[in-house]
Amino acid sequence: DGWGKNFLYIFSSLGLGCLCEHDGKVNAEGVGQSKTPHLIFIMVDDQGYGDVGYHGSDIHTPVLDQLAAEGVKLENYYVQPICSPSRSQLMTGRLFISIYYIHNRKMTVPLCLPPDVPTLPERLAEAGYATHMVGKWHLGFSRPDCLPTRRGFQSFLGTLTGSGDHFSYQSCDGAEACGFDLHDGNRPAWEMRGNYSTLLYIERCCILQSSAFQSRVKKILQSHNSQRPLFLYLSLQAAHTPLQAPDVFLHHYDTQSNRQRRHYAAMLSCLDEGIAELVKELKTSGLYQNSVLIYSSDNGGQPLSGGSNWPLRGGKGTYWEGGIRAVGFVHSPLLKRKGMVSRALIHVSDWYPTLLGLAGALQPHYKLDGHNVWASISEGLPCPRTEILLNIDPVSRKPGEPYDKALELNGFGIWDTAVRAALRVGDWKLLTGNVGDGDWIPPQALPVGPERWEKLEKRRNRLGKSVWLFNVSADPYERFDLAEVRPAVVKHLLARLAEYNHTAVMARNPPDDPMADPELHGGVWSPWLGLEGWGRNEKDKDGKKGKTPKVRHCKLCKLKALFKKVESRLERKTLF
Repeated sequence: DGWGKNFLYIFSSLGLGCLCEHDGKVNAEGVGQSKTPHLIFIMVDDQGYGDVGYHGSDIHTPVLDQLAAEGVKLENYYVQPICSPSRSQLMTGRLFISIYYIHNRKMTVPLCLPPDVPTLPERLAEAGYATHMVGKWHLGFSRPDCLPTRRGFQSFLGTLTGSGDHFSYQSCDGAEACGFDLHDGNRPAWEMRGNYSTLLYIERCCILQSSAFQSRVKKILQSHNSQRPLFLYLSLQAAHTPLQAPDVFLHHYDTQSNRQRRHYAAMLSCLDEGIAELVKELKTSGLYQNSVLIYSSDNGGQPLSGGSNWPLRGGKGTYWEGGIRAVGFVHSPLLKRKGMVSRALIHVSDWYPTLLGLAGALQPHYKLDGHNVWASISEGLPCPRTEILLNIDPVSRKPGEPYDKALELNGFGIWDTAVRAALRVGDWKLLTGNVGDGDWIPPQALPVGPERWEKLEKRRNRLGKSVWLFNVSADPYERFDLAEVRPAVVKHLLARLAEYNHTAVMARNPPDDPMADPELHGGVWSPWLGLEGWGRNEKDKDGKKGKTPKVRHCKLCKLKALFKKVESRLERKTLF
């Protein structure tokens, strides 16, 4: 069909052929090559477990399918149920409860990664790596020291917030504040507006075809000295809402009647083609043979926004498998076993010590929550990880909810089961509290029209239920709750939750700061605290010193922002 012809053209024109060479051993210490591998980490946004070709999807992802087939597919791989926690655990190797439990994740909250916790790029830079980031940060930006270029990355092109328009880069915090969010280093990249984010980052620029607007990934790879190891963190906003894609990719799905699914699919097809360009450039630049490429989604797909986690249960924002079991694979000529499926228990926090191990960096003196899982992936050796704390959310408990049933009856006096928590130990998975919508949603169940919910299998829990137990090795779709028939297992896992809870830092839930409003900062989402002297000593990619951001410090401005917030909340209350 037309689709197949298009991708035959892509494969032949890009010279991909077999994406991974299998003949003979790879010499990582060849002439002009770094002795440590180049590390390419690709994190995609909101890709559902069922939204990749090799999981039987209706979405065409031939490049991802081939890369995964020639590498190692991770089929027991977990992330967090929403964006920011997964990214923080990748960057720190620490569980969310161990470093900074922030419950309010709005853009206007004055929090970010704690400065005393070294990030992955900081550690890799110490080991001699060139470190570059392209894409979505979403780890806080209230102060200049929170920015990617202050947390270990030598260069940064991307967005600071969680989502925004893929063409205009306008990002809104609800109805209360909107601003421009595309940054090249520490400056707003106004001149790049109008270019679709995935193409701008990886493939090509759609509007201005000048060298200045060459895709950032290609520019990094082409200019990199292969004698120095490279860490490239490509963090794409696709396929997060708003659902937008160039027309050429939308036309591949003209027969798809569900508008959300059509746009979502087109975004992933564009992403797939971009990954092909990245691999081609790795080869052209002479970096491929000594590279390790890791691909990961940050959480499960959102069915109401076109995503599918079928046949898993639940979706983004939940602790059911559909919210936390992710698409993931490793592709590298350095793998000792290729074309394999790994069922080792792996968590997103494991990449921190794993990549440090590949880089030959000293492991930190403090305890990490992640494990070095390279031998398990590459050689199939036993995995050092046997359990994953998926989260404990103390703020989730509803005020006034009685403790007698949640703690004494359902929790055996060990754990307050009204608290939202999830834990995987061996084959077992325990959930407590309100862990999110647990429906099974096949992709064809969401057509446009009044029948959109007819094919859903709705969960039906009896009133007061707050504990679930599953053997997810035997029952990965979480259809058979064993909490009542295996009380000894429940007690053991509740005790483990209680032990983990002793290590948790206090949840921080500060109020919004009206001074974060982009209207006070030239219409741009940018730091608003600790700005004294910022910009005077910063240099952009051309070596020029930047200008100190113009910030309006006045009581009237602060009052204006505060009234704007109150007004927008009153309007929303009236509307809804």
